[in-house]
Amino acid sequence: MSSRIFQSVVIQMKEATDRTVGVTDADGSVVASSDLYLVGTNIGAVQIMYDIPGERLVRREGRTFKPLGNPGAIHDYAVFADGEDDMARTVCVMAAVAISSARYYYEENHDSNAFIKNILSDNILPGEVASRARELQFDVDTKRLVVSLRLASATDVPLVEFLQTIFQDRQHEFVVSMGETVITIVTEMPPGADMRFIKKLASNIERKVRDEYDIKPTIGVGTPAHNLRELADRYKESIVSIEIGKVFETEKTIIYYENLGIGRLIYQLPMKLCEMFLSEVFKKNPIETLDAETLYTINKFFENSLNVSETSRRLFVHRNTLVYRLEKIKKITGLDLREFEQAIVFQVAMMVNKYLNSQAGAERRA
Repeated sequence: MSSRIFQSVVIQMKEATDRTVGVTDADGSVVASSDLYLVGTNIGAVQIMYDIPGERLVRREGRTFKPLGNPGAIHDYAVFADGEDDMARTVCVMAAVAISSARYYYEENHDSNAFIKNILSDNILPGEVASRARELQFDVDTKRLVVSLRLASATDVPLVEFLQTIFQDRQHEFVVSMGETVITIVTEMPPGADMRFIKKLASNIERKVRDEYDIKPTIGVGTPAHNLRELADRYKESIVSIEIGKVFETEKTIIYYENLGIGRLIYQLPMKLCEMFLSEVFKKNPIETLDAETLYTINKFFENSLNVSETSRRLFVHRNTLVYRLEKIKKITGLDLREFEQAIVFQVAMMVNKYLNSQAGAERRA
């Protein structure tokens, strides 16, 4: 925070009161004051704010102090006013309100992390991106990657601070809290970086978070953004990756948007259309007719590229036993999974059914 912003506020306060008003840093050094002779001196009394937990207003040595920030936070600045009477209290509180507002405005407009968060949140006009980027000395057209981490629930673990120790280059790497359970990382990609670089980066993030806090977040990775204006769409991709992964990639903790394939298409379909598709595919019997053992057999058959011999070996059953099971599935569903086109229809139908079940579960939880 620039001391010039503090100074401009306290100078304006001078017109409203004859009390000296100023701001000190955490060490008690005066960084701004309506009495210019105080700037650069150390008044020391600010230390009492750290000695008395929860204290919001302190009177000491002829001055009244009020820390900037929320209760329980680590205070880096404090406002002070001359005197220990009620007028000093009023002046100090009013000055703190004015300076806090100025500080918030400054950080919103000049802080790089706030700028990135506004882009991710789509909270900035496209025309403003380039002008703000010039102010902050950002390269608009640099290739960047957006990676989002979602936790199972809110936690007191200082995960943002930990990730900031990994991504320390504040001009090229950003760690942004996007809610109680979502943290997003935006980092520049080196020239020539490919999918191997992206996978290694995501794996390193997961490993370091797990090793440090024994937490295993779900990680969504968007496709690379080629300029700052694309970051909002890439952030949405990272979140969609997590959402789709919960449905179709339940065993994976890192999901890449570009690898979602047909699941990405199904996720965008209206539920009514999905229900119609299932009813058309399973004319004879609904998919719920298939028991768990049969579904397991089907999944193994797909995993082994519709190869009967390899699937029977993996299932530890005789080849004829597997053929019998496939014939049974054909009688129940009307689909012969040994035929490539019918197998594709069945696999898509299973994915659509998964999607519908997940949506129904979400509605029940809501």
